[in-house]
Order: sequence, then structure tokens, then C-alpha cells
Amino acid sequence: MQKMGIPDDVGDVSDGLPESTSRRSDSEVFGTDRKAFSGPLNKRGTRKSARFNVPDDAGSSIASGSLRSKNDDDEYVEVTLDVGDDSVAVHSVKTAGGADVEDPELALLAKGLGKRSSLGASMVRNASSKIRQVSEELRKMTTSFSRRTPVGRYDRSKSAATHALIGLKFISKTDGAAAWAALEKRFDDLTAGTNGLLPRALFGECIGMNKDSKDFAGELFDALSRRRNITGAVINKAQLKEFWDQIADQSFDSRLQTFFDMVDKDADGRISEEEVREIISLSASANKLSKIQTQADEYAALIMEELDPDNLGYIMIESLETLLLQSPTQTVRGESKNLSIMLSQKLRNVTDRNIIQRGYDGFKYFLQDNWQRVWVIALWIGAMAGLFTWKYIQYKNRAAFDVMGHCVCVAKGAAETLKLNMALILLPVCRNTITWLRNKTKLGVVVPFDDNLNFHKVIAVGIMIGVGLHAISHLACDFPRLLSATEEEYEPMVQYFGEQPDSYWHFVKEAEGYTGITMVVLMAIAFTLATPWLRRGRLNLPKPLKKLTGFNAFWYSHHLFIIVYTLLIVHGIKLYLTKEWYKKTTWMYLAVPILLYMCERLIRALRSSVKPVQILKVAVYPGNVLALHMSKPHGFKYKSGQYMFVNCKAVSPFEWHPFSITSAPGDDYLSVHIRTLGDWTRQLKTVFSQVCQPPANGKSGLLRADNQGDNPSFPKVLIDGPYGAPAQDYKKYDVVLLVGLGIGATPMISIVKDIVNNMKANQEEDEALESGNNNAMPPMSPQSKKNSASNFKTTRAYFYWVTREQGSFDWFKGVMNEVAEIDHDGVIEMHNYCTSVYEEGDARSALITMLQSLNHAKNGVDVISGTRVKSHFAKPNWRSVYKRIALTHNAQRIGVFYCGAPAPVKELKQLAADFSHKTSTKFDFHKENF
Repeated sequence: MQKMGIPDDVGDVSDGLPESTSRRSDSEVFGTDRKAFSGPLNKRGTRKSARFNVPDDAGSSIASGSLRSKNDDDEYVEVTLDVGDDSVAVHSVKTAGGADVEDPELALLAKGLGKRSSLGASMVRNASSKIRQVSEELRKMTTSFSRRTPVGRYDRSKSAATHALIGLKFISKTDGAAAWAALEKRFDDLTAGTNGLLPRALFGECIGMNKDSKDFAGELFDALSRRRNITGAVINKAQLKEFWDQIADQSFDSRLQTFFDMVDKDADGRISEEEVREIISLSASANKLSKIQTQADEYAALIMEELDPDNLGYIMIESLETLLLQSPTQTVRGESKNLSIMLSQKLRNVTDRNIIQRGYDGFKYFLQDNWQRVWVIALWIGAMAGLFTWKYIQYKNRAAFDVMGHCVCVAKGAAETLKLNMALILLPVCRNTITWLRNKTKLGVVVPFDDNLNFHKVIAVGIMIGVGLHAISHLACDFPRLLSATEEEYEPMVQYFGEQPDSYWHFVKEAEGYTGITMVVLMAIAFTLATPWLRRGRLNLPKPLKKLTGFNAFWYSHHLFIIVYTLLIVHGIKLYLTKEWYKKTTWMYLAVPILLYMCERLIRALRSSVKPVQILKVAVYPGNVLALHMSKPHGFKYKSGQYMFVNCKAVSPFEWHPFSITSAPGDDYLSVHIRTLGDWTRQLKTVFSQVCQPPANGKSGLLRADNQGDNPSFPKVLIDGPYGAPAQDYKKYDVVLLVGLGIGATPMISIVKDIVNNMKANQEEDEALESGNNNAMPPMSPQSKKNSASNFKTTRAYFYWVTREQGSFDWFKGVMNEVAEIDHDGVIEMHNYCTSVYEEGDARSALITMLQSLNHAKNGVDVISGTRVKSHFAKPNWRSVYKRIALTHNAQRIGVFYCGAPAPVKELKQLAADFSHKTSTKFDFHKENF
């Protein structure tokens, strides 16, 4: 027995549905009266439900299966049919309330159906072909609908539709007429030589897609062409306008249909597994995801398994619609939403205040953020000003002033500042001393040790200014005046310069002259090669001059300072105007800094050569990264975030290069990850690659080598360190934000591993206490108590790793999986960003997003990183990151640590300042010198 709900009046169900849906409407037309039928039928039961349209008159017919209505508020009626294997008969017709139908038109319908059914029953018993045809059609329809999983009623709510629209964009900007005007101009430029016809190969460039999306743009062109029955590979401007209108359409149905058409290449309204595989490969290629491209078969099978559970061999547009209409999972409600609004209002730039108030606030904030730097620079400038003034006044009262005038005063004042700066410039590079001061004293509170290299550069600028004033005053003013002085004027100078010279060469050939000129030349070479443009090889120079740039040129030229300091001491002894030894103060300025620096270099040489480290493991990863795991020397103690110098004699016996330590202090080995960015690192990778083999047993890396005992084939490596770095101070904060860009993630990985080890220590302590074995634990030393888990201040860490290449995630895959496995309390929140993938919402990454969600839900593994940590696309919205942390940790101090290329530094630092000034959450920004 089957009950059918029949509305007296039903609207056209094809309205508002995508075209592919309306083409495959559930409506069927059968019987001699051509009555319309629409609705799901269930094959397994004996009761079938459907909706029938009652026409204005019994003789009218309904074409194309559409359902039309006269009144909007008519009620449903219930028709009960007796359906057997070989018969169909009308049992009854009732209203929705259960009363018998009195409407003459419905009665006529029932009578017609009854007549047909009665006739059908008798004819079926007599093998009637007509009713058998009706039964077969019903069976066919019920089979189709019973095998397909009901899609249900789609959520067309505002939030879901908004999310779906964001999730399927073919172009980033759709600013109406302005966008079309720009596109029209590009069309005219591109078709100037093709008679106004745009070829398929230039379609992506014309609509504003980049060259990496050329294949994707080609598939979009084909889909739009198929929809309009365009067979050629060129279009005119009118057709381009039609294409553009569909691409720029903001409706979800239009975007969904466009995407579906791209996948459905044979335009049969169904997506096969082969078509899914092709679109996965296309999307992976557009997003530079080589690993997904090689696993396209596996991922296509995953999508078909999820969206085609009945193994029909195809999926329909409704399945894609269901995925895209899933509402966002993360929302801000209640108090958090109000706080977010208030925070946004506070962060707005206030322009209604007067310029004096804004200037005062800016100066106040500047002092708050930079007071450590301010007092150090002020002290340094004050010391130079005092020395310059002292010498200036001293020589103004001497006989030399009568001959050489103010020039000699300026020269001697600048010389005194040079003595100070030549002494100070060595202190910022005494790394062992600075590390000891950071770790063992409280000076880090008032002295910005993180800026040691910046201070080194500032002092270098002071030296350049001092050298310029001193040299120009002597060479261009003092010496010419001595040559042109009369005998009476020169008389007081005889005791200093001897007989009056008659040529300029007299001053140059003396020790004071040639030592000074030589120092100026050597300093000019060292300063020039130390500039960022030459040190990083940014200038496009001719090939012969190219060898004079790069880190090697900088490193070797900087060692000219040995000659410079030797000449400086000689220059300070052979003074013209000072004869008393105790007034020759150059050696007094330099004695302590030079002695300290010599001790530093001696310690480095002894510490690195006493016991060379043993290489334990070598791995070469995608992205030109070399990982070295080595034995930890006895007594080598370090903190997460610190770095060490590495030397490999097989590459160069003299060069030492700094690299962040990626292992944690609790590990029984040392590790560094080195990216090939220059000559030395490139050669280092080459010599280690020669002893490596392709990995086996599913291990990561392109090449690997594990040292099973003493392997003499490994190149000899020396290390020196550890040395202090900004990231080592992370333990001072309860909450830290760790940001690594590319290989700049190395110090952050050490911190993450240290936090993981701390969590393990906490778990072990808790288990020991619970089991009652606390007495069996060995007593802790004072140093161990200081570094124990109970003294570990950091309780929450946010780690953001931004990288261009999918293969980069292999570098630290083990660490990320370990964090996901151990961190049950959510102490570490990890975010991986792959910038080669188009932003979430772009149609070029839509399928990658779907695939990512399906694979992570089923296997717990991210398809981008290959880890348990789910990856994000494009670049992070740093303002949103800061805002979320500020809302979560209200009135707390957050340590922000960044390591990587300098590009994001300005934004991250400015956001830290803005949120610190205008909210109760304070952000302390620390940058690693990269």
C-alpha cells in the first residue's frame, strides 16, 4: 500500500535550481492523460509517494513535466495506491486531514486513476503490455532514487551562502564596470594582431590570472565554451563579455555551475573518477603541489568513496553543493564578539586630535618601545660629543691653531672619537662575552643585547664620519696651510714637523701619512663589501666582478681589520703634534677590547678543536635543505633559540658560519638545518650528498645517510658555540607567538621541541607521584631544579610557519607529528601556511580544500604538509592573528619571536606596537638577525 501526498497546486520545482539539476528533474510523464509526477519513490516498500498536479480541466495536458499552480495556499491530499509486482490500483483519495475528497476534479482524477488501475490489474493478469510498461517505469525510477543517498534540504542561510561564495571565487576582484574596462583594454592589446579574436592561450592573462594558472584558465575557457556551444579555440569581445559576466557573477548557483562544468568535461551532467583525477592534477599544478599531483589517483578514489558511496561511478552537482554549503565552524559569539568589536574600534586611527597631541603620543610610544636603545645611543653620542669638544678646545689653545686654524681642532676632535669607536666596535662581536652577560647577569633588562649587530653597524657609521672629518681636515686643510705658511708663521711648527716642507709628498711618505691613507683604503673596501647589496649578492654585476660579492668576500674583507688595527697603533704612536708617551692614548683605548677579542678567538679555536663532533645522520630535503645530526660534546649546554658556528674543512678550513640549533636542550644530539643560499652552503650540501643514498623504509628526505658506528666517509665538522639569540628569552613569557619564515623556523622548532620535552617531563613527574615512586627518584641538583619542568614558565605557544614550497614541511615532519600526538592539552597551537597555494576561497584551490578536509577527517593527515597539522593557504592575516591572541589572553604580556627574511618585520613590529599601545595585552617583539 503506497500513500502519495498530492498538492492541489504545486509551483515549478525546476525554478531556482542549477541548470544541470533541472535537466535531470525528478519529474516523469506517463499514461495516456500525460499527468505530471514528481517526487522520490522507494522501490523496497509497497507504498509509493508522489505529488500530482491537478489541471484546470481533466483534458488539459502538461508539457515538459513542469508543475504549475493557481493558488498559493492550497492544501495537500493523500492518494493511496496498491502497488504489486505486476499491478497498480488506486485504493483511496483523502485530504491531508483524513476526510474523503469531495472536490470534483480530484474525484475525477481518482476515478481516472482507478479506472486505469482496474483495467491495468485485469490486463496484467492477462500479460497486458501497457500496465507492464507503467510498472517497469515505476521500478526504474524507484531503483534510481533508492540507490542515491538523499541530499536533503540544502542550507541556504545567509552565513552558509556567504561562506560558500567566499569558497568559490574565480577572480579576486569584481569591481563592476571598472574591472570590465580594464579587461577590455587588455583584450584590445592582446588581440591587436589577431583581428579581434582572443585565443585560448591568452585567456588567463586577459582576465587577470597569473602565468602559473595558465592551465587552469584554459580549462575555465573550455567549460565556458561548452556551455555556449563554442567549438573554436578563439572568442570575440562579445563572447568574452558573456564569459566575464558568468565569472564575475556573485550568485552561488552560477559559481557552482561554472566549477561543475570545468570538472564535467564531457558535459554529461556527471563527474567520473577520471574527471576528478584530472581536476586534482590541474589544481595541484596551479598551486605548485607536486606531491598531490603524483598522488592524484589515490585522492580521486578518496573523493569518489566519500561522494559516491553506492559505487555508481559518478557524482552529481548536489554532492559538490553539499560540501560548499557547510557553514564555517569557527565563529565569535557573545562576550568575545563584543570584545572583538571594541578592540577593532580601539585600533582605528584617530585623526580628530590636534597635531600636538598626536605628536606627544607618538613620542611617548616611541620611548616605551625603544627606551633601552635610546639610552645606549644617547650615552654613546654624549661620549663622542664630550671627547670631540675636549680635544677641540685643547687644540684651540695651542700654537698649531695659529697656523692650521679650526681644521686641526676638527681633525683632533674626530680622531678622539675614532679611538673610542675603534675600541667599541669590537665589543658587539664578542659573542661569548655577550652570551655570558645574557645568561648570568640581569643586564639584559636594561641593555638590548639583541641589537648587538645593529650597534656594531651604527658604530661603523660613526667611524666613517670620523675618518672623513679627520682625513679631509688633514689632507685638504692642515697640510696645504703648512706648505703655504710664511717662515714666521711656520716657526712654532718646526719642533713638530721639522724644516718647512716644499711639497705635499713630504707628509704622505711619513709614517703618519702612509698608515692613515692605507687604513682609509682598507676600511673603504671592508665597508663597501659589507653593504647588504654586495654581501647578499643583490647587484647584477658582470661575471668577473660577481666573485667580489657574496658572503665570502664580506668574510675575508672583514679580516682586514687585523692590518687596520696594527696600522692604527703605529699611527697613534707616530703623532706629529704629541711627543709625550702618556698623551698618546690610542693604545689605551684599544688594549682591553683587543685583548678581550683575542681571548674570544682563542676560546673558539680551542673549544672547537679539542673534540670534533661525530656525524650521526645526514638528510637532504626538498628546498635545498641539508640536515646534520651530530653528537653533543661533553659539557655543551645551550638554550632553545641559540645558535652555533659550523666549520667543514672539506669546504673551507677558515670559514665559520652561524646556524640556529634545531634540537632541544634535552636531546642527546645536536642538529642544524642548513639551506643552500650561497657558495659555502652549496658546497657543503654537495660534499654530504656524495655519501648519501635515497631513503628506504618510508623515511623522509631525498637523500639520507645514517652513521652506524665510525663512518670515515663523512666530512669532518667542527662546531663553536652556543651563542645567545633573541629567541632564547621565550621562557620569560607565559604566552609566546613564534613566527618562522621558510628556513627561519629553525630556532622556533627548537623551542617547540623544548616545550614538548617539558610536557613529557611533567607527565613523568605526575606518573611517578601517582605510582608512589617519588622516593625512588634521584635528588635534583640546584641547577636541575632551576631548569626543571616546574620552573618552566611558558604555558601556551602559537607557532606560525610560513613557507613557499610543499616539500619544506618534510624538514620538521617528525616534530609536528610528535606535537599533535603528545599535546593533549592544547599547549602548542601550530599553523602551517603554504604560500604557493591560492588563498582559501579561490576556485583554483577549491578542490584542494575539499580534498584536505576529506583526507584529514578520514586519515588524520594533511594533504599539504603530510603531517597531522592542518595547513592553511596563502599568507596569514597577521592583524587577525594578533587580535585573536589579544582577545584570548587579555591583560597579559606576549613574547613575539620572529626569524626569517626582513619583509614581514615592519608589519609584525608595527602590529605589536599598536596592540600594546591600544589594548591591555602587551606584545614584546623580538627579531632574529637573519
